[in-house]
Amino acid sequence: MYRKLVVFFLFLGLTTSLISQDQHFTQFYASPISLNPALTGALEGKYRFSVIYRDQWKNVLQNPYITYSGAIDFRFRLNQYKKKFDDSFGVGVIFSSDKVPFIGYSNNQIFLSGGFHKSLSDQNNQFLSIGAQVGLAQRNINYGNINFGDQFNGDNGYTNGTDEILPENNFAHSDFNVGINYAYSPAGKLGVFIGASMHHILEPQISFFYDKERPEKFPEDRLATKYIAHLSLQVPMGTSVQMLPRVMMYSQGPHLAINAGTNFRFLVDDIKGVAIHLGTWARPVKDELDNFFVDAIVGMVGLELNNFLIGLSYDANLDDINRSRRGQGAFEISIAYLGQYEDESVLCPKF
Repeated sequence: MYRKLVVFFLFLGLTTSLISQDQHFTQFYASPISLNPALTGALEGKYRFSVIYRDQWKNVLQNPYITYSGAIDFRFRLNQYKKKFDDSFGVGVIFSSDKVPFIGYSNNQIFLSGGFHKSLSDQNNQFLSIGAQVGLAQRNINYGNINFGDQFNGDNGYTNGTDEILPENNFAHSDFNVGINYAYSPAGKLGVFIGASMHHILEPQISFFYDKERPEKFPEDRLATKYIAHLSLQVPMGTSVQMLPRVMMYSQGPHLAINAGTNFRFLVDDIKGVAIHLGTWARPVKDELDNFFVDAIVGMVGLELNNFLIGLSYDANLDDINRSRRGQGAFEISIAYLGQYEDESVLCPKF
């Protein structure tokens, strides 16, 4: 019961006093639309379908925190018969869900996403992209999973009613995101991918307790705007090996996180389109108390198999490593399918 109460007040009660934080993915390029709206339609083919799943604290909680996302986006050429500047635009839909099964809490989001990609060279290996998203988010909690002390019947269970005054357990709000991205990927040479995005520009109200009829009793608690910057390089190291350094930083309210490290891509079979990715990086963070520390180190392995991309990663919490314990890490798996290849220009890094 006590663990349920702790988690309940973490997600319900603390929303009245703390600025909330978004879900995040370690393989941030495997979920490109959630990273940056400008990456909508930034692909080598005509369409892309991707899913990504993440769970945290699996060995600590019987039902771990779960985050997953699914997206589909399409690329449409604007100049099909004029090859000098291969401008295009992309449209897509993304759905994501953040769940705490222990108490039945969920945060579901769906966005319509659009991006425009302007070719900056007649070789069509340099693009500037802008994008935007508009969507709806819904938050829900199941009070049936929560027990309070006054429900104890004095004998064998929590079957009595409770005098706790609880707010509505379900509400929705609109949201809006924008982004910009630059990609330069000449064949066989150094490639550069850099972008930035702003999420929750409208800073929606997210407290279950907020009552617009009585704002003095239950004041607003707004979701702070999140700022993301990301950079990746593509460094050729021979005909079959590429080094892919990358960094992603996001800031939201008092929170700051940085993912920095390197992936290596090993080409196994050029004809069949088989390649292996191996990577590792670290995640320094700053919390709401202004403490700055390295939260986790990450290991990742990825597989390109023709049009399919499969990625596996694990975040090893440093506290677990220092104390020789297991449980507070996070496992992540991503699967993507790129349909109907049209060219070899890389507009968006993988994983």
